[in-house]
Amino acid sequence: MISNILEIKKYLAKDFIKKIFLLTGQKSYKESGAKNIFDKILLNKNTVTYYKKEYIPKFQELKKIISSLEKFNPDLILAIGGGTVIDYAKIANCLSSNTSSDQIKSGALKLKKKSILCAIPTTAGSGAEVTENAVLYLDKIKFSVENKLIKPDKYFLLPEFVVKSDKYLKASSGFDAIAQAIESFLSLKSNDQSANFSIKSLNYSLSNYEKFIKFPKYENASNMCLAANLSGKAISIARTTAPHAVSYPFTSLYNISHGHAVSLTLSNFLKFNYVNLSRSENRAILSKKYKILFNLTKTKSIDDFCSYMDFLKKSAGLESKLSNLKINLDSALEKIISGINIKRLKNNPIEINTLDIKKILNEIK
Repeated sequence: MISNILEIKKYLAKDFIKKIFLLTGQKSYKESGAKNIFDKILLNKNTVTYYKKEYIPKFQELKKIISSLEKFNPDLILAIGGGTVIDYAKIANCLSSNTSSDQIKSGALKLKKKSILCAIPTTAGSGAEVTENAVLYLDKIKFSVENKLIKPDKYFLLPEFVVKSDKYLKASSGFDAIAQAIESFLSLKSNDQSANFSIKSLNYSLSNYEKFIKFPKYENASNMCLAANLSGKAISIARTTAPHAVSYPFTSLYNISHGHAVSLTLSNFLKFNYVNLSRSENRAILSKKYKILFNLTKTKSIDDFCSYMDFLKKSAGLESKLSNLKINLDSALEKIISGINIKRLKNNPIEINTLDIKKILNEIK
């Protein structure tokens, strides 16, 4: 599954690829080393480049990307970057420039694929290169576009691009991969296939995450790329749960990186689910899954397991307390609650309500 530059050269040399729309981030494109390589590969191709500007996928910038795409009409969209770049490319490839904000809000979207889409991630985190959903923010509220049409047609995993990302980005995106694997494993929509992807992902991530952040090398970057890719395959089937649902307002309102935002409540929700096992319709299955997670992390109890997850966070330099992130929960609580993705809450293995969420948020204030 790990790729090399020669494979990409061969793919882009195909006769049907004459016009390429390159979507990337100016900083990540240069600092990952992708610019040095692709400037040469694309030299003889008719290429239009769009450098995304927003930190998270926003509707107004999406409209600009769609307009550029429709004007150029490429044979291939090449998305090189993190989750924002790839999500932009996935949505822009299937929506028209006259898509309204009301259609985004209602989910009443007319999707039609414009071009072949190839994704090359420069972070090891979201697994966006293999998922059939993408995130879009409108008025600081998170919406999802979910359809098999938006899934990239081709992807390449290049650890040499990922290994050069900064420490915080490694920590945040890597934790997102871990959280996705755990959440999809416990999700009500989990099945044998998604659970298999989750376990394989965790086998890669848990043994490489710390080394990847502190001593990044090609080998541990490769393993984290695989972990992210597998976690993406897992959530494509099972979706994420409460920690992801609660994370989005922290990103949209306070610009906290997505994986970091997810990490804020992951341990708390894992403990909540375990303590409330008696409320599960599939108590025996959920209990067995927790035992598998204990075995994977070499822990013996829920407290031990949560301490291990908190250790990973601390070791990676991800702040856990809202006050240290300059978030006053007392004044921001209702705004955070209103921005939570209710749909994701429905996948949580234990039914959860607003009072439960408020209690958990107060635990991290």
